[in-house]
Amino acid sequence: MDTPLQLRKEILSRRDRLTPKQIATMSARIEHILLDREEIKTAKTVFIYVNFRSEVSTKEIINQLLYLGKQVAVPITRVTEKRLDIVTISDPEADLVPGYCGIPEPREELVTQRIIPPHDIDTIILPGSVFDKRCGRFGYGGGYYDRLLAKIPTAKRIALAFELQIVDRLPLADHDEILDAVITEEQTITNPFRSR
Repeated sequence: MDTPLQLRKEILSRRDRLTPKQIATMSARIEHILLDREEIKTAKTVFIYVNFRSEVSTKEIINQLLYLGKQVAVPITRVTEKRLDIVTISDPEADLVPGYCGIPEPREELVTQRIIPPHDIDTIILPGSVFDKRCGRFGYGGGYYDRLLAKIPTAKRIALAFELQIVDRLPLADHDEILDAVITEEQTITNPFRSR
């Protein structure tokens, strides 16, 4: 069995080899499946990552969620405090600028007006490097999302991934949070143990 670090590196290297066209086509399929889910239809506040590099694209999902009248929040990374702040946006083009590692994040001046507490989130849509068939997740090694998820156990947790990011079983650690669902372009993996 590969170490978590080797597994991350190998899977991300494969994901980085996808062409922009492949990413766009598969992301559109994933978006359609996601927006049809009950947790999205009934959610008032959705916390969603803004895609970077070869991640499943979320830009059109964000636009659709705003169009549907959802309160949409995105992360801003606080490296020193090792946490994600949750900031609502209304216009991605105007509200987002390159932040931590070049990832699009809310402009700093929006934070004081639009930061919301974690328990306001109904559904969280998150990225990751590798996922398994138990809805286990490896992030990128910083633990930001695991710490956030631990604070909001009742929020629905849905990850977006490409099929090439799915393995049978990850060597999860105690701090690795389990998800409700992982959506790929080919399947939706659900976790029966997290249904309430």
